[in-house]
Amino acid sequence: MENMYGNNNVNGTVVQMGQQAQMVRPVNCNADMSITSLADLQQYANGTIVRLPDFGEGQPFVARLRRPSMLVLAKQGKIPNSLLNTASELFAKGGGGLDTDNEHVLGDMHDIMHVICEASLMQPTLQEIESAGMELSDDQLMAIFNYTQTGVKALESFRQE
Repeated sequence: MENMYGNNNVNGTVVQMGQQAQMVRPVNCNADMSITSLADLQQYANGTIVRLPDFGEGQPFVARLRRPSMLVLAKQGKIPNSLLNTASELFAKGGGGLDTDNEHVLGDMHDIMHVICEASLMQPTLQEIESAGMELSDDQLMAIFNYTQTGVKALESFRQE
């Protein structure tokens, strides 16, 4: 908001009119930060190269992943209406809230994980992996799902030091 001196107050940081703010303090943060640039967003859109659980001993799996939105996938019809309830439970509670009495829960989970992996894997794509006669393991499916929910931190348990 501009004050009577022609200054703007940007979340507690005073910026002179006509000057470009280098660092600002977001309202939900205790540190000064720069505003995310379009170039940074474009770099993020290129995905992140991560190591996933190996295919087998001595067969590491490194892939480029992105973090898709479940809402976008549902809107695009990639998550069928019949799976939306299971998908909501899976995303909301990380799988901990799924109704294990439901006889279809494992099949539904697999279908959702497949959709998520298909949307997440940029290089190689899931189609390329399957065309090569390979199948992702349960550990790989879960690692990719966990990555989509919490980012690279979710993969720390799969790294071998």
